[in-house]
Order: sequence, then C-alpha cells, then structure tokens
Amino acid sequence: MKHKVLTLALIGVLNSGSAADNFLDSLSEGESSLSFRYRYEIVDQDGFAKNANASTLRTRLNYKTSEYNGFSFFIEADNILEAFVDNYDAGAGNSPGNSQYPVVADPQGTEINQAWINYSFSERGQVKLGRQRILLDNQRFVGGVGWRQNEQTYDGISSTIPIAQSNLFLAYINNINRIFGDDVAAGDNDTDTILMNWSNDFQDIGKLTAYYYDIDNKDIPSFSTSTYGVKFQGKLDDFSYGIELSEQSDAHNNPVDYSASYWRLDGSYKFEKIDLFGGYEVLEGDKNNAGAMFRTPLATLHAFNGWADKFLNTPADGLEDTFIGLKGNTHGFAWQAVYHDFQAQDSNLNYGDEIDFSIGRKLNKNVSLLVKAAFFDAKDFATDTEKLWFMLSADF
Repeated sequence: MKHKVLTLALIGVLNSGSAADNFLDSLSEGESSLSFRYRYEIVDQDGFAKNANASTLRTRLNYKTSEYNGFSFFIEADNILEAFVDNYDAGAGNSPGNSQYPVVADPQGTEINQAWINYSFSERGQVKLGRQRILLDNQRFVGGVGWRQNEQTYDGISSTIPIAQSNLFLAYINNINRIFGDDVAAGDNDTDTILMNWSNDFQDIGKLTAYYYDIDNKDIPSFSTSTYGVKFQGKLDDFSYGIELSEQSDAHNNPVDYSASYWRLDGSYKFEKIDLFGGYEVLEGDKNNAGAMFRTPLATLHAFNGWADKFLNTPADGLEDTFIGLKGNTHGFAWQAVYHDFQAQDSNLNYGDEIDFSIGRKLNKNVSLLVKAAFFDAKDFATDTEKLWFMLSADF
C-alpha cells in the first residue's frame, strides 16, 4: 500500500496517451522555485546528560506545470542535511547512538515531498490525486507540521467542491508521510482515512465550519479515531473571536473503548500597534481509563499548547491550556510573546507553565530571519525544558 496513490498519480500523467503531448507542451510555461531553510536548535531538558544542538539545512526544489484543459502537475523534492553539528536525537529510531540528547525531530534525508496531478473543474472546484499537502482550518486536526524540516504530507485523493457560497473538502488518505522520514518505520503510516470539512462565510457575521474525520491507522491503533465538530469564527470591529466544540470516540482497530470532548474559546483585540490575544483550550482525558484521551494525530501540534512541545501527546488526565499573549510589528520586526498555564482536566494536577517568545524580520524580498525561544517550567508533569531556535530562510 505504501506510495500506491503517489505511483498511480505519476503513471496517470506520464502515460495518458494523446494528453501526454499537451502535458509536455505545458512544461515550457511552468514555474519552479528553490528555497533554503537553515536552523540551529538548542534544547536544554532536565533528565538528559547533555543538551541537544541541531544544525540542519533544508533545500526544497519544486516545479508546477501550467494548466492545460484544467489539468496541472506538481512535484517537490526536499533534502535535509545535518550541517556542522549533529548532537541530537532525531527521534523514532533515526539516531540510535544519540539517546543521551533530547529529541529534535529533524532527521536528515531526501524524499519526494509532494507529487500530484490536479484537475480544476470550476473556478473554486478541483480534484487532486497523489502526494499532497493538506492544511485544514488552523491545522488543529489536520496539518503539515510545517515547523519541522521534514513536512507531513498525505498520499491520496482530495477534492474541493463549491456549493453556493460554501466549500466542501473531501479526502481519502491511504498513507501518511510523517516527519520522521523514510529511513524508519515510523516515517509512514498505512491508513484508510476519510476527511470531510465544510465551511461557509456569512457576510458581516463570521465563518462556520463543520467537520468529520475518520482515521483508520493500521500502524498505530491508538491513532484510530472518529471525530466530528463545529467551529465558528467572528469579528466585531477590532475584536475577533472563535469557539469550537468536538467529540471523539475510538474507531476501527483502536483497543480502547472511549469517548472524549474538545473545546476551545479564543479572542483577540487589535490596538493601534499591537494585538492582545488569549484563549482556553480543553482536551478531555480519563485518569481511570488508560488511552482514553482526546487526541489529534494529524495536527500541526507545535502550533498549540506551547512551543516546547511538551503536550504532543495528550496526558492521561487530559489538558486545560489557558493562554494570553501579545504580538505586533515594530520597525519591521514581527514579534510575539505568549504565556501558557497548563492544568489537568480530570484531576488536580498542575502540569506547569510556559513562556514563548519569537521575533523575525525580512532582510530583503527573498531572505528572512527568525529567533524563537520556549521556556517550560514543570510542576506535576514532564521536566523543565528550554528551547532556542535561530532560523534563516531564503526563497527564490
């Protein structure tokens, strides 16, 4: 099953009879891009003999044909190199001799990140077959884990269908290309996954989204879940707000019989030069039923519950995350500061708190710089952790 859909997409394009000549003609009108992303990451985590120091460079090259009779083709390759320093554990068995270091999940390797054929059947409607990026809503449930050097992509077929003023997204996924790369078993998950996401923008009111995600993960049974939910985002002058409610239960080969809820409230107020934002997010757990916690295995998890990544897996007692922050742009420097308070949802445990900070700037039209830090102060969960990132990106 591995790479089956990707192979079908490539064969379908290259062996399509008379359409092949038209496809080749469109190559001269295609567009390519090249990007580099260098990152130095330092992790100081209690319980490890040494700090992690990861120096990695990602090179990305892609090409997209022009559209012909609604069809287009896209291919993208990534290479991740360990540059200068490799004193870190890349995770999932990628660095068997580096267990004395904390995990920095950026293994080196080269792979096809995306390869798809797309058919646009209307201005807003399309069907896409092959290895593709899928980013739904704020990526809380389905995302690309774009912060890591090796992106998470999906092998399958997807479609965006316009219905009046709304959009319906449907997808079937048979393989998930995870961030751990092709050299370890954890890098690919064999799945039968169905994604459904409907959204509608109500003018001057807000955006309503409803979704259903059915994950049948053959390799990690605990990831097999059935989730449905609804989300509303609105705006009143300078105040923006959101509310989201979801329900989840075990599905398919999941060995744990459970149901759990998720809810999130957030808001932001835009002042003249800064934005004040905050929120409250809850993922239910059950301290008396191991494995019965709300989880989001396809999410871009780094974007939620603190940049120190202490809650990539929901604790058995659930999680309550209360957060508040400021962000702005001062003299061309985009900055953000966030405070998180983490509590258990199903007990009185105080997990700890965290402060995150980032500052970035575009140096010119192609090059940008980012410095970012996370400081997690552990109480009744995990261990004290400090992370620092320096990142330089160039896009051409």
